[in-house]
Amino acid sequence: MVPNNISPEFITAEDGTQLAFCATAATYPDAGPGVVFLGGFMSDMTGQKATVLETWAQKSGRGFLRLDYSGYGASGGAFRDGTIGRWLSDAISIIRHVGSTVDGMGEDLVLVGSSMGGWIATRIAQELEEHSCDQRVAGLVTIAAAADFTQDLLPSRLGPEALAIIQETGLFEAPSQYASGPYVITRELLEEGRNHLVLNGDLPLNIPVRLLHGSADPDVPWTQSQKLMDALTSQDVELHIIKDGDHRLSEPADLERMTYVVAQLCDQLSASNAARPAR
Repeated sequence: MVPNNISPEFITAEDGTQLAFCATAATYPDAGPGVVFLGGFMSDMTGQKATVLETWAQKSGRGFLRLDYSGYGASGGAFRDGTIGRWLSDAISIIRHVGSTVDGMGEDLVLVGSSMGGWIATRIAQELEEHSCDQRVAGLVTIAAAADFTQDLLPSRLGPEALAIIQETGLFEAPSQYASGPYVITRELLEEGRNHLVLNGDLPLNIPVRLLHGSADPDVPWTQSQKLMDALTSQDVELHIIKDGDHRLSEPADLERMTYVVAQLCDQLSASNAARPAR
C-alpha cells in the first residue's frame, strides 16, 4: 500500500519495464525548487523518509517526487538484473518525464538521496549538468551516503569466499537486517559500478550540498560522507555527524532533522534566485 493516499503512476523504460513513481505538483507560483527523493539499496518509495518529505512538500506547496527503480517496489523488472547504471537511468527517465508533466518539477531541483540513493543523486546531478536542459540540480542532500559502495565497501564486507562464489556463479545472497529477503549481490553490480565512481577524483558540482551521517552507522562509515565532501569542488558543503546515529536515521528526531535541512536548503536556493537580477 502506498502511503499518503497517492496512487503510483508509471512510465515505460526503453526495454518495456514499467517504472513507478508518485509525484506531487507545486500548489503556488514561485514555489521554489522541486524535491526528489532517491531511496537506498533494496528500499522502495514507501519508506518513512520518502513519505515524511512528501507530507512536508504538500504542506509547503513544493513539487515532490519519489520513485521506484526497476526491480523495486511497484516497478517491474527483477532486482538481480539491476546495476547502478540501470537504476541511474531509471531515475533520470522518471525525473525528465515528471519535469515535463508536473508543475514545479521542470526547473531547479533538490535531490535527497538515502544510502545508495546518495550515490545515484550525485550521478544524476552530474548527468543533468552535462546534458543541458531546463532541469538542473540546484542542491543536494544525502543521508548516510553510500557513494562507490560497490568498490569501497562491498568487497571487504563480503569477503574472499563470497567473492569467489560471485565470480563462479554470478551472484551471492547476503543476509539483510533491513529487508525480508537477502541482498542479492551480482557480479554485474560490482563490475558495472566501476563506471559510476565519484570519489576517485575531483567532483565538479558547484552547488550547495548537505551530508547527514550517523557516527554509529554499522553499514556505511561516516567517513564515506567525508570522502564525498572532500571530493566536491563546491565551497558550500556541510557534513552533519549525528552522534550515535545508525544507518537508517529514521527515528523521529532524525526525520525532523532531515526535513529541516531540506527545507533550509530549499529556502536558501529560493532566496538566492529571488536576489538575482531579472533577465
